[in-house]
Amino acid sequence: MNKTFDQGKDEIAKLCHYFATNRQSYLGPAIKEAHVRQSLIDPFFEALGWDVANRSMIAPQYREVIPEDSLDIEGQQKAPDYTFRVGTLPKFYVEAKKCGINISADPAPAYQLRRYGFSAKLPLSILTDFEELGVYDCASRPRPGEKASHARILYFSFTEYPDRWEEIWDVFSREAVWSGKFDQYAASKRKRGTSEVDTEFLKDIEGWRDKLARNLALRNNDLSADELNAAVQRIIDRIVFLRMAEDRGLESYGQLLRLCEQPDIYARFMKTLCRKADEKYNSGLFHFQKEPGVSDAPDTLTPQLAVDDKVFKSILQSLYFEYGSPYNFGVMPVEILGTVYERFLGKVIRLTAGHQAKVEEKPEVRKAGGVYYTPAYIVDYIVQNTVGKQIEGKSPAILAGDKATPPFRVLDMACGSGSFLLGAYQFLLDHCLKWYQDNPSKKHDKAVYQNAKGEIRLTVAERKRILTTHIFGVDIDPQAVETTKLSLLLKAMEGENDTTLAQQMRLFQVRALPNLSDNIKCGNSLIASDFSIVPEDLVRVRAFDWDVQFPDAMKAGGFDAVIGNPPWGCLLTEQEKHYLFQNYVNRRGEAESHLFFIERGHRLIKETGMLGFITPNTWLSVLNSREIREYLLTQSAFSEICELSKYIFADAPDIVPILVFVGKKPISSKRCFVRRSNATKVHAGNFHNVFTSDEIDQTLWLKSKGATINLRATDSTVRILTRAVKIGIPLRDLCDVTYGIKTGDNATFVSRSQSTTHKAKALKTGELVRYQITWKGFYLWWCTELAGYRISSLEVPKIIVQYIRKLSLPQRLIAALDEQGIYYPLNNYSYITMRVTEYSLLYILGIINSALINFYFANTFIDYNIKPTYIQQLPIRPIHFTNPPEKELHNRLVALVAKMLTLTSKLREATSASEKAALQNAVTTTNAQIDRLVYELYGLTDEEIKIVESAP
Repeated sequence: MNKTFDQGKDEIAKLCHYFATNRQSYLGPAIKEAHVRQSLIDPFFEALGWDVANRSMIAPQYREVIPEDSLDIEGQQKAPDYTFRVGTLPKFYVEAKKCGINISADPAPAYQLRRYGFSAKLPLSILTDFEELGVYDCASRPRPGEKASHARILYFSFTEYPDRWEEIWDVFSREAVWSGKFDQYAASKRKRGTSEVDTEFLKDIEGWRDKLARNLALRNNDLSADELNAAVQRIIDRIVFLRMAEDRGLESYGQLLRLCEQPDIYARFMKTLCRKADEKYNSGLFHFQKEPGVSDAPDTLTPQLAVDDKVFKSILQSLYFEYGSPYNFGVMPVEILGTVYERFLGKVIRLTAGHQAKVEEKPEVRKAGGVYYTPAYIVDYIVQNTVGKQIEGKSPAILAGDKATPPFRVLDMACGSGSFLLGAYQFLLDHCLKWYQDNPSKKHDKAVYQNAKGEIRLTVAERKRILTTHIFGVDIDPQAVETTKLSLLLKAMEGENDTTLAQQMRLFQVRALPNLSDNIKCGNSLIASDFSIVPEDLVRVRAFDWDVQFPDAMKAGGFDAVIGNPPWGCLLTEQEKHYLFQNYVNRRGEAESHLFFIERGHRLIKETGMLGFITPNTWLSVLNSREIREYLLTQSAFSEICELSKYIFADAPDIVPILVFVGKKPISSKRCFVRRSNATKVHAGNFHNVFTSDEIDQTLWLKSKGATINLRATDSTVRILTRAVKIGIPLRDLCDVTYGIKTGDNATFVSRSQSTTHKAKALKTGELVRYQITWKGFYLWWCTELAGYRISSLEVPKIIVQYIRKLSLPQRLIAALDEQGIYYPLNNYSYITMRVTEYSLLYILGIINSALINFYFANTFIDYNIKPTYIQQLPIRPIHFTNPPEKELHNRLVALVAKMLTLTSKLREATSASEKAALQNAVTTTNAQIDRLVYELYGLTDEEIKIVESAP
């Protein structure tokens, strides 16, 4: 609607005047909520620029404001009154009330709104009857009994709207939401330590797992650990599915709660609700008897189990509003369930010798330091750049294939809780629906229908067809497989209710959901049955033969798209490592699991297929990954590599991920689109505007030393790097470079107090700036008990280089000189000592701190740590000391560095502002002189100097 601030202010002033004039009428019993919405609340948000009535005639599934009818389902309102969106992404809810409701004091409406916002993981939402308006923080868990003012961050009376219009406009106008101001405001109001819906729901289902596991182990003595894990997972999945189905109108509200009114709760849960669900949904989640065409064995375990009423009752009751549940499952996105289950699956139930259940972290999760869930915007980007590019312009019929052409197939070979498959499935649903809307025909009657609101929707049959035809996944964890199925099945029913579902089931004479046993399978994506001739070995590793498990896809040449976040840091036995090294190209160093997944994924795509992964960036350059780089650079075409921030995975800040997109069919240009982040932290809000982009010829990578995939190797950059390497010699030819001292126990060996033992000056993190050591008073006990004790040249002059590189630092290489040999750098540093005595250490120091060598370092190494192996490779301009002009260049640089050392020392000691300003000016000038002399030493042109100095 493109409404301006002034236009909106004029409209709201007129609307407030109208309400003031007719206020008593609006407070009367005859005026219903629907009338208040139509005549007051709708115009309020239209004044904020929102197209509430969809006057622009956008297709219903894409309209920016979704209004809901004020209808209740067995006492439970089915959705918030308004959902305000950007594209298809909800940003905030508005809950409307009829005039006269005491919004400022009545806690019930506020609690209702906060449950909606919390469950949908929205930061803010609005409660209003127009007479009053409250803005609520919805990030924290709502609890019964909290006052109406709890978590309310803004409050307005209608008389304040005109005067405070700017305050409202700057957060909730369409312009503010689309520009990102809404997100910035919401982030500023979020309280530190807030536990959002996924974290809270995880706590709850982990509590259920603990209760069920302990009770099942107690009451069912013959259960094995595997059976116990499977049973607990299935029971929780069924409870979650049926409870979500209730709030979505697919099941009678409160049916789980009503089980608690009589004894034998679990037995009645299985015999009534689960058996009924099997008949209705035909899902593997409720698969209790052998059926034609279903490969999975029926569940004969859980119907026979005993569970105490007290335990099962407490779980069921905790899911309901009446017992304090903060969740509204009608608005909770299926994707949030995925984030919860991904972390839930990081633990396993173990049985003790006394048959007691213990829940503990999986060894591989413990090794990796946690479970790292891929953010939704990364999933969407990978899906758009693989699935999206391949299906663009294609009809559902073409994607479905025929006798001559195989269907389009998407695979996640380590699917976890199913986040990537959910993203791909949603993308395909949206694509097919849009195609049917753009190409109306009676032939599509089985694919689409019109609901009561006049919206065109995909039928359940069509959603099932899309799911079973196009979506495939594998995971080694059977619980992960069941979780992926659960998520996909819930997505397949999204937007339906019991009425629409029953109509379609009668019309098409089918049950509501598919059995996904042929689509989502349990197995080891990397290891086949040639692993061993011993059956027990094959069972242990869950050997998986692709030709047997997915015969149709493999006969068709593979999958069209392979997507995902392949695991890294897997715990592998020596037998497994040996197999992988024998069957994959990477055969050195540690058996890094993500490298094998990359190769297997590439093998599994068709000649015209596409692979899209998020992986650590280390394999782009480390020596041990050379084989996989050479394999990909010769056997495929890189279409894009996107380097992200090391803070993508909040719990793993040392992992710098990349998005890599590889096509199997080589392209003629062989040029890869490279995106590099300019931000310390990449997140959903800045993902689309914080990157610099270049095109790089991938043959250049193949020709480079070690086939290094250097994301900064643009044509102009490569010329400079090549010149530096050609002119220079490796630093290791002149100097020794050593790691700092590793104590093994800082508490014992490092102290702030000097003593007879702690007397060597120790350098800890952050005690170095360019050309200066800023010692903070720590002392080291230098003794043979140190973990890193070694007889070394610590007592001679040395250059100290910071090992930990912070993104906020203006220089990536930070080096200073210890001329007296009095400082002992700990393992946060490296140090350099001169081996070729003709050279001065000051000459080396000036080159290391120069703009050119920093440019070289930043465009050659991608690690966030500055390791001695990298420093050893720095190209140092050699000096022929028998040549007087060359010797003069050496001496000039030494003199400038000596001057810099004096100036920086005096600057640090200066007290007056005028003295500091004068010294800082001299430091800046001398630094520029050092840079110009280094450019001269390496023979850079004016154009190349501009490139170096314009680099970030």
